[in-house]
Amino acid sequence: MIVVPDDFPSVFEGSAAHDRAQALGSVRVYTGRGADDEHELARRIGTAKIAINIRAHARFTDAVLGACPELRMISIWGTGTDNIDLTAATRRGVTVCNTAGANAIAVAEHAIALMLAVARKIPAIDREMRGGAWPRETLVQLHGKTLGVFGAGSIGAHVARLGRAFGMTVLAWSARGDTARLEAMGLTPASKEDILRRADFISLHVRLTPATRDFIGRGEFAAMKPGAILVNTGRGHLVDRDALLEALAGDRIAGAGLDVFHDEPLRPDDPLLGLAATVLSPHIAGQTAEVRRDGLLRTVENIANFLQGSPTNVVSSQP
Repeated sequence: MIVVPDDFPSVFEGSAAHDRAQALGSVRVYTGRGADDEHELARRIGTAKIAINIRAHARFTDAVLGACPELRMISIWGTGTDNIDLTAATRRGVTVCNTAGANAIAVAEHAIALMLAVARKIPAIDREMRGGAWPRETLVQLHGKTLGVFGAGSIGAHVARLGRAFGMTVLAWSARGDTARLEAMGLTPASKEDILRRADFISLHVRLTPATRDFIGRGEFAAMKPGAILVNTGRGHLVDRDALLEALAGDRIAGAGLDVFHDEPLRPDDPLLGLAATVLSPHIAGQTAEVRRDGLLRTVENIANFLQGSPTNVVSSQP
């Protein structure tokens, strides 16, 4: 049995990947809300041996895994694993696979789009024009600026390539400290402190782990240029929320382009909604037709390979 407990909003049901999964065995898909509740998530998984994880709000905790002893594999649509207790999965013999890189081009393009939208004040100018104004603003160009990229995986590397195409100087930081790899990719390795001090634009592409939670906090904002623009298409908790609000409200930085948040969806009274120096999008950077099609098919391909005894894109497996 293959179960999709969290297809809300629905992308899997009726897709080519759904058809492919049905060729592997019986498939049960849940398209309604509720997977963010541990008890409901465990109920939906039930006795299934394989779960396809579509949404990050479905949290596969140790309690959930313990309530589903038949579960042997979780196949993730996407890269992030912060919603899955990998230690518990390993201990309980559950293999976890993802589709790292499937959304790299789409997310990288979105990161650049957020940079441009903030730097060129496009949303604000558009609103003013629709209100009858003809605003005259001093805008910021990307060419000649310095871009700092934190995280040089498939997404970060493509952001760096796009930045260079705009004529930007690109500094890159790797969580593994692999400077040789960065240089082989044509990137300039730099320390976290150096990037914070020099970058006009900072883009976050590191995985959310206990070590990277609040990766950007008050100290980091204090080290940035006053005109710096922060872009986050990774995870909301990479940035200290209170520090971000203080930096924006106090003009400590010039602005932020955000696709991810601490609370998703945003509450109607969230202070970010009232800050003019922000451009916001609803965790949608990877939502292109190409990413949806190819990523979902890779999710099912991981299942097929697992069933054949040759799992692919493994991030955690039984000891």
